[in-house]
Amino acid sequence: MQLRSDWSRREVVDVSALDWVPSPSAGVERKMLERDGGEVARATSIVRYAPGSHFDNHLHALGEELFVLDGEFCDETGCYGPGSYIRNPPGSSHAPWSNTGCVLFVKLRYSAPDDLARVVVHTREDSWFPGLVPGLSVMPLHDFRTEHAALVRWAPNTYFNPHRHFGGEEILVVEGTFEDEHGRYPAGTWIRSPHLSQHKPFSREGCTILVKTGHLITDAQVAA
Repeated sequence: MQLRSDWSRREVVDVSALDWVPSPSAGVERKMLERDGGEVARATSIVRYAPGSHFDNHLHALGEELFVLDGEFCDETGCYGPGSYIRNPPGSSHAPWSNTGCVLFVKLRYSAPDDLARVVVHTREDSWFPGLVPGLSVMPLHDFRTEHAALVRWAPNTYFNPHRHFGGEEILVVEGTFEDEHGRYPAGTWIRSPHLSQHKPFSREGCTILVKTGHLITDAQVAA
């Protein structure tokens, strides 16, 4: 399957407008944001576990990155509530479940083979750091080479400088409304901007966004 898999294209998706698609495990459904491959694929999805559902043990050959949006997600390492960021490295495996039901933002097969750190950040308990402009707060989640993941909080009427994205940028609007010169993006919007794209973002209402940068790039583009 090829779904929004061309990194050179800018994509904006209203998650609420997408249909839920069954997964191989009963009670686990997905809204597909982008996908390159079959059941084993490089993919970005919103995943929903019904209460009491589970997934059989499976391998993440090229890693998994997830953020708990609602409910409680569990695996052999523990249970993780809303705001939990989990990065399972290449070669890891688990058999996840949810007793309460949960909704997750999930990225599969985006990790470098040698990025072997397992990361867990409880963002509702961890510290925020001042951003580059007044009104902006940042919580770093994971960094490796050109890739950076963070949770970013915008106070109302915060305006950022125009900037260019080396390696592209991916945003999930978690709360509030994020904006730039191209449009207005309420909570539940997924935005992917390609390598060397540019914008001038702001938020009049205030918002919280999950941001990943530097991962939408080939080795040839890094070397250029």
